[in-house]
Amino acid sequence: MTIYNLSIITSTGFPYFHKKLKNLPEGLKLYQRFFDFTEERYRDHDLLDPTSSFELNAGLVSALFEFAKNIDKKILTLEFKSITQSNKSQQGSPSAKKYTGDALITMQTETYLLHRSVKQKINLIYNTMISSKIPLETAYSISSEEEQKITEILTDHKAKNRVIKNQNELEQLTNSLINEMGNYGLYNVVITSFDLSPITVLGSKFSFEDIEGILRNLGEVPDIDPMEWKFRQSFYKDSQVWVYIINSGVGVTVEGMFQPYFYLLFAASESYFGDFPGKLTAKFNGIIG
Repeated sequence: MTIYNLSIITSTGFPYFHKKLKNLPEGLKLYQRFFDFTEERYRDHDLLDPTSSFELNAGLVSALFEFAKNIDKKILTLEFKSITQSNKSQQGSPSAKKYTGDALITMQTETYLLHRSVKQKINLIYNTMISSKIPLETAYSISSEEEQKITEILTDHKAKNRVIKNQNELEQLTNSLINEMGNYGLYNVVITSFDLSPITVLGSKFSFEDIEGILRNLGEVPDIDPMEWKFRQSFYKDSQVWVYIINSGVGVTVEGMFQPYFYLLFAASESYFGDFPGKLTAKFNGIIG
């Protein structure tokens, strides 16, 4: 499980909905991701005097640390993105506002997930189930059917079902490919959803838990075009591992949103596969495409 919980609140702190998917793992660095669907109310901090600006930042930092301590969590890094001058001017224009509600969706996840894909999941949840309920303070609660739908979106239910349906054929194919490429350093093949959540681990070198550990050390994953691949370096214990990341170009469609699978090849460092990733992609697509 790569997404551990999800909360929907308002900017005033009204707790509308919380869904726990799994207990948080102990001792691991996780991301708290925020998705803002509130009405834009921009205040130009460049116009503040230095003392006022410092007081605002100090208040934010101290409040976050005090709150985190009270819920038994420790903040190590707070990532933020400053607003560009063009975005500042756009936020002052009513025509530039995408959302008119007051909802903030936050979730705790593994660090290696592709943020752009996670954001697509959250947009899907907001647009299909939350936006029509604004204002949340007076809205009916999430129904059991809607809650189940949210869970299925977050856990890649449809993508997993297709893989499970073809699991035996995928395992037989992978065993054949590892027999062919094992001498060239191929260890495992992993199928993930479009946000890089592992669905199934094929091959016997690394376990599911090992794969998660390697992904946590992977670093940032770049955009990859359909049917293309890139590789990144990671490590397992004291050994370096190369991870080839392939955008399969095939996948499932959920509520009108296409969600491609990724195929990940875990291999010895400095392995060279030539056009093998393309060959593997064609064979896997023939099974689950």
